[in-house]
Amino acid sequence: MKTSEIASKLVSWCKEGDFVKPYEELYSDKIVSIENDGKGEGGYVEGLEGIKKKGEWWEANFEVHDSEVSDPLVADNWFSVKFDLDTTHKPSGQRSKMSEIAVYEVKDGKIIKEQFFYDE
Repeated sequence: MKTSEIASKLVSWCKEGDFVKPYEELYSDKIVSIENDGKGEGGYVEGLEGIKKKGEWWEANFEVHDSEVSDPLVADNWFSVKFDLDTTHKPSGQRSKMSEIAVYEVKDGKIIKEQFFYDE
């Protein structure tokens, strides 16, 4: 599958609110996920099982009220997507809005790396 096809599928599913299906269909078993600089708990995760656990943690800790997902910007084996999220942190009840840029690397028809950039 071409990078542009992978990017379109990921964006389509995320726009539908399905943030899990991309893991099952598009991600390599050896995926690497990095939050900003990769430091801190969950800042650097390797492997599909680790990514799934990170997603489960997110769902357990945040309620998403609204999300906007941009169209992908594709260049060779890379693509980026902007996510705007309106969430509530479940443990504290604090509601906030955030914006992040996700950059993905594709190899052999699978996403092998994702990195998220946002203000903390």
